[in-house]
Amino acid sequence: MTAMRWGLIGATIIGREWMIRAIRDAGGTITSVYSTDAERGRRYAREFDIPDSTTDLDTLLQNVDAVYISTTNDRHHAECLAAARAGRHVLCEKPLATRYQDAVEMVAACEAAGVVMATNHHLRNAATHRAIRDVVAGGRIGRPLAARIVHGGALPAHLHGWRLKDVSAGAGAILDLTVHDSDLLRFALDDEPRTAMTLAQNGGLAQPGIEDAAMSTIAFGSGLIAQIYESFTTPFLRTSFEVHGTAGSVIAQDCMSQTPGGTVTLRTEAGEETLPLEQEDYYQRGVRAFHAAIAGQGRPAATGADGLVSLAVALAARRSAETGKAEPVMP
Repeated sequence: MTAMRWGLIGATIIGREWMIRAIRDAGGTITSVYSTDAERGRRYAREFDIPDSTTDLDTLLQNVDAVYISTTNDRHHAECLAAARAGRHVLCEKPLATRYQDAVEMVAACEAAGVVMATNHHLRNAATHRAIRDVVAGGRIGRPLAARIVHGGALPAHLHGWRLKDVSAGAGAILDLTVHDSDLLRFALDDEPRTAMTLAQNGGLAQPGIEDAAMSTIAFGSGLIAQIYESFTTPFLRTSFEVHGTAGSVIAQDCMSQTPGGTVTLRTEAGEETLPLEQEDYYQRGVRAFHAAIAGQGRPAATGADGLVSLAVALAARRSAETGKAEPVMP
């Protein structure tokens, strides 16, 4: 089988730290990188032994099968539409866009072009979270009633850029992290979010008017309620994901990072059990699922439609932080 030919849209940090290795380890080959800064693109290509760099998106799209879009959030829309027009499969970073209608158009364009679209929600691929999903689906905690996610830390200094400063690019903890956590809840619970109530905080790391932490309560269709806390400002925080039901609780700890790890404990009337986990790289697993979906075998770990819902939750959370009221998830 011929290796999937990838083009990178964006000479970015997440590509450098995670995705280039994941694509190659999953059997793909990277043929070109697109950057609006020619010198940055050339340096990036040399650093990672990528054959070509370009400042012209159409040039990149000519000789690839799939693209990975990891530019700032405000650029995803136009870049995805260009890829769809060229008939290229799309793996896009979250959030899909800064506006819901833009994300709708992205998903629709890929569907119309007959290409696979995926959202890079890596947390679905964690062994901890797949174990929680299996526990819930298997009825081992009875009817789920409540969930809680704690997801934060200290935003690394090399990421102290647009995430803390540029509203137009989609700055803030809500568009960066709430999208992940709401998607993870949908994945693990097989339930749909309906409303979000959010308080946002500026702890002094982000520019005034931009939240660097947020706490939300999300109501789901089944009646379950979930609390999520995200931050860029809490270096000693311990991440966790809990689901509590009528017959038990399942609790994951140290589980919300980009590095495989963490534990899962099941508590029921029978006692406490530490669940076995088979850890693997989250991003590589996601790329493998994307490759398989292109080959007609299954679906991506998170589809474009999944990314559309997670964006809708984040936008509802942001509206709630502004209005002080619970806001509906879908506009």
